[in-house]
Amino acid sequence: MNSNFKLEDLIRKNLRTLTPYSSARDEFSGTSSVFLDANENPFNNGVNRYPDPQQWKLKERLAEIKTISAKQMILGNGSDEIIDLLMRVFCQPSKDKVILCKPSYGMYKVAAQINDLKIIELELDANFQPDVEKILQNNDSKLLFLCSPNNPTGNLIDKEVFAKLLSEFKGLIVLDEAYIDFAGDASMVKDLSKYPNLVILQTLSKAWGMAGIRLGIGLASVEIIQILNKIKPPYNVNVLTQNKALELLSNEETYTEKIDTLLEERNSMLNEMKTLSFVKKVFPSQANFILIKVENANKLYNYLIENGIVIRNRTTVALLENCLRISIGTPAENQQLFEVLKKFQEQ
Repeated sequence: MNSNFKLEDLIRKNLRTLTPYSSARDEFSGTSSVFLDANENPFNNGVNRYPDPQQWKLKERLAEIKTISAKQMILGNGSDEIIDLLMRVFCQPSKDKVILCKPSYGMYKVAAQINDLKIIELELDANFQPDVEKILQNNDSKLLFLCSPNNPTGNLIDKEVFAKLLSEFKGLIVLDEAYIDFAGDASMVKDLSKYPNLVILQTLSKAWGMAGIRLGIGLASVEIIQILNKIKPPYNVNVLTQNKALELLSNEETYTEKIDTLLEERNSMLNEMKTLSFVKKVFPSQANFILIKVENANKLYNYLIENGIVIRNRTTVALLENCLRISIGTPAENQQLFEVLKKFQEQ
């Protein structure tokens, strides 16, 4: 437990007493036969009615999967919306600070810039772990963003490092677990009750294969979720997204099978990469991608593009000179990748 953490002190003063917008669907929940309250088109075409603004059916299904209360959950138009909501609730523009660790997901910085926040950027260490000492030197910051497994390095944050930060950092720690389904039982969701200063971000884009519907998940204490709900747009998750998510979440067997296949392919790819002479380092990964260091990242990247294969060139990112990030594809796609890589080696 962190005795320095006081949620009320972190919330922007003008939001503490804010009366949120109340939509027609907020004021009435339940079943009825005639709806004349929301100025909708009354002729049914499947999408003529506004969606549930709190997405309760979807939250209840996700709560079953993640073994957490639906009241500890906020859903967004991708995790990016929740990142923005957190900054708007807890950070005063032109005044408050957020801590970002690089290399990591670039949207944290973009969102902070959009919200006109002071950004403290700290490099990860040689093992891609957060620098606890430097973070705590900036303990007046409102938010600390961490990603585990980290994108694009693929590693988990060390549990002891994270425990120290949770016990001593005065602000909120936002832990992005977008890739956690590929890392066994490493999720911190089961520890949320211990840490009122922890917010966890997850997504259905990766392991569940729903990138196209843009559905992000925020998990935190009931108190944090309540203040986020105060400022979110009234119908931020549309009815098509809610229905499609419920449909795909009904098939956990397919989800498990695909995870198993991707993990097998990841291990195979990690081993295959070590056989290529131009690959100088293969970083361990707990995600659905791997990171490699090569002799000339730009040359290899362009060669793959010429052969119809798109990967991510990370050579301009801090600490990642000549590094490439490669997503785990289908077995056939991965085989095609290696055939092209072997041709590159033979040049």
